[in-house]
Amino acid sequence: MNIELQFWQLILLLLAFFGFVAGAGRLLLAQIDKRLDLRFELLESARQAGAKHWDERFGSILSQQKEDTESVRRLERDLMGLRAELPERYVRREDYIRGQTVIEAKLDSLALRMENMHLKGVRHDN
Repeated sequence: MNIELQFWQLILLLLAFFGFVAGAGRLLLAQIDKRLDLRFELLESARQAGAKHWDERFGSILSQQKEDTESVRRLERDLMGLRAELPERYVRREDYIRGQTVIEAKLDSLALRMENMHLKGVRHDN
């Protein structure tokens, strides 16, 4: 079995083979391109979803921080009010003891005078 090919038939056969290889290569590259496009779309949607998640999370953290800051300010205002009010309502222990000592000394003095008056009255009655 001998196969005879002429030069133009060989060129045509080679052109057909290279055309088939080029077509198959284009088809393969088109499939790879579609897969890459799909993958990039999925990655982009995942990135957007992640960005949305983090934006929401950071937003909630920032709003919580604002609430905490306002609570701290309110607490500081209340504390300053308490500091201003405290000297009017609070008596230190030493001050109370000093005042109580003065009152007791005056009562002792008054009791002594009454006793002296009572003794003088008893002496004059005899």
